[in-house]
Amino acid sequence: FDTPAVTAVDLTLPSPSEGTADVARRVAAAREMQTARYEGCAEHGQRLLNVDAGAQQLEQSAKPDAPGQALIADAAAKLHLSARAYMRVLKVSRTIADLDGADGVRRIHVAEALSYRRREAASTSEVSATSLAR
Repeated sequence: FDTPAVTAVDLTLPSPSEGTADVARRVAAAREMQTARYEGCAEHGQRLLNVDAGAQQLEQSAKPDAPGQALIADAAAKLHLSARAYMRVLKVSRTIADLDGADGVRRIHVAEALSYRRREAASTSEVSATSLAR
């Protein structure tokens, strides 16, 4: 994912309450969770992350709760997500859940992952930003 440009509105928002060192610790913890999760799946000592997970692995580790599943199904239909895009949303959702320290993927994680998808799509003119609101 590309990072969207900082807007004037972004500059008026309050500073994040979490410092860089705190974020680095959360990222390191999330990476450890991921490598432990896929430990038996790696070949030749590789360390796998959510981005490397296949469909079977995602079905086990990234299946959202019922409200999350309903949200991603609705978004997939409205945004015409390909199978590849759907899997990417699941991978990002699982990563967000890991950063949150959550055992499972919840609706809030799926919503955040979809918000990144919407930004990406809007910036490339694939889908209007209002398509989920319909």
